[in-house]
Amino acid sequence: MTKVRISPSILSADFSRLGAEIEALDKAGADFIHIDVMDGHYVPNITLGPPIVKALRPHTKLPFDVHLMISPVDPFLEAFAEAGADGITVHPEAGPHIHRTLQHIRALGKRPGIVLNPGTPIDHIDPVLDLVDLVLIMTVNPGFGGQSFIYSQLKKIEAAAERIAKSGRHIDLEVDGGVNAKTVKDVINAGADLLVAGTAVFQGGPDQYAANITALRG
Repeated sequence: MTKVRISPSILSADFSRLGAEIEALDKAGADFIHIDVMDGHYVPNITLGPPIVKALRPHTKLPFDVHLMISPVDPFLEAFAEAGADGITVHPEAGPHIHRTLQHIRALGKRPGIVLNPGTPIDHIDPVLDLVDLVLIMTVNPGFGGQSFIYSQLKKIEAAAERIAKSGRHIDLEVDGGVNAKTVKDVINAGADLLVAGTAVFQGGPDQYAANITALRG
């Protein structure tokens, strides 16, 4: 059975002490650090940019799982790659040529990922599945943390898992949005092997991070 890996979203961290928060997540057993980048245009919120990613990079050797919720996305790929992103995940709606965008990410030496919003059909991944190392299914609408899980997206997770299995390639199937102790079993049973969690990891403070991560792994 594939180990379920946890990518805590620093959107729920204490922004006044981000470096310390990332070090605590590392010690607590996180597998990735999920960095949500929002531009106030593609999504109704603004978070952080390449300089902050660069500043955080020395605080851990864990892979930075960078989710770009920005449009247009192409002009910023190199900046986030240079800042220390290990994987860069993009939305097909965030640029005119998703195929070219994913090729560019690979050419930068980073792991390309494609992300589907709740309203984005699963067949959007079909033409580019050979280009990606990660498929991210959003189980909330992007833009804010702490939203409720959209259960209709479980079928999309299952459909993505089927496509990945048929591809014969190792592709991570990540899920982001409302993942917590109540929803995690459904998400894992649908086929996800990489879980993004914010509130569910950070609740209780740093002393609870390890227990929270272990609980999410089931």
